[in-house]
Amino acid sequence: MSDPSAGRLRPPRDQPLRDRVVIWLGLAAVTAISWLYVYRQMGAMEGMADIAVPAAYVPWTAADFALNMAIWWAMMPGMMLPSAAPMILTFATINRHKRQRGQPFVPTMVFTSGYLIAWGVFGIFATLADWGFERAALISPLTGKLTPIVGAVVVTAAGIYQLTPLKSVCLTHCRSPFDFVLNHWRAGTAGALRMGAEHGLYCLGCCWFLMALLFAAGIMSPLWMAAITVFVFVEKLFPGGQWIARISGVAMLGFGIYLICQA
Repeated sequence: MSDPSAGRLRPPRDQPLRDRVVIWLGLAAVTAISWLYVYRQMGAMEGMADIAVPAAYVPWTAADFALNMAIWWAMMPGMMLPSAAPMILTFATINRHKRQRGQPFVPTMVFTSGYLIAWGVFGIFATLADWGFERAALISPLTGKLTPIVGAVVVTAAGIYQLTPLKSVCLTHCRSPFDFVLNHWRAGTAGALRMGAEHGLYCLGCCWFLMALLFAAGIMSPLWMAAITVFVFVEKLFPGGQWIARISGVAMLGFGIYLICQA
């Protein structure tokens, strides 16, 4: 495994202000475009929540699959890039130092693309899950909200997952950009793409059940999307993230049990 920066890592704040501003603006632009697209697609659907749901399942066409997948693919950058910013900035800092020393370097976009590919794969599975739930009449086609009992089970399962060792390991990797670089650095364009995908997989392992809560709360609700985005950001970047995960897990577990009893 190659040395990322001649044996020395420097924090993102050592990067020139101009470079940091460019990266932040780029991430902000992609995030804003994602949210705008999702809002335009979902806003009208959310307003149809009071309309009676068709009694019979309407088979999805290829266009339906494409539209739903596009929504998930747009949601993932909007929800995940803000909390991935420290890792992206760390990668950019290392490659800036390489460029200054005349060493081969890789554009930050390559690493970011690998990260988004991992979440893009999740979007495919989420689309298939949505289709399966709808086919089984377990979710509203208009709101993307699971039936009460299934939604309660998802909330309970999410709470349990928050307390598991796998969640803790994945969250640790997401919260420690320097450790990830030291242990997972790979040289070259293909290596950077793989690094981004690996980091994305760790974040996927950390957050996939939180994303599953969208099925319980309503996939078509930008408000719940925003709430989960903020929670992921706090869990991954604020001090005491492991405790935030555990406390939220206990709260979700208790609320999920309550919902099961009420269903």
